[in-house]
Amino acid sequence: MEFQDKVLNCIDCGSDFVFTSGEQLFFYDKQFKNEPKRCKACKTKRVAVLGAPPSQPRNFYQNTKIETRATCSQCGKETTVPFRPTQNRPIFCRECFQSRRSAVSA
Repeated sequence: MEFQDKVLNCIDCGSDFVFTSGEQLFFYDKQFKNEPKRCKACKTKRVAVLGAPPSQPRNFYQNTKIETRATCSQCGKETTVPFRPTQNRPIFCRECFQSRRSAVSA
């Protein structure tokens, strides 16, 4: 399959940005269905606001730990979780998670 550079419009700032053929090939290989919606600058700002670390090239031998700030769905306490929350699922602090875990196993 042959890809050609496309000019897309950023939904945040309204500026045009190029979706390169190499990026399209990457999206195709990863089976991503949607084209990017934000330019690189807006994507970086959005990631910073959400509290997730900006994406960095992964080194196969490097073990990176992701820490994301979140609010516990049960007690409302500010906490960090070792993953990026998705799908609007509840997030629990360590204490609430362990109390739920012990309640299920009992």
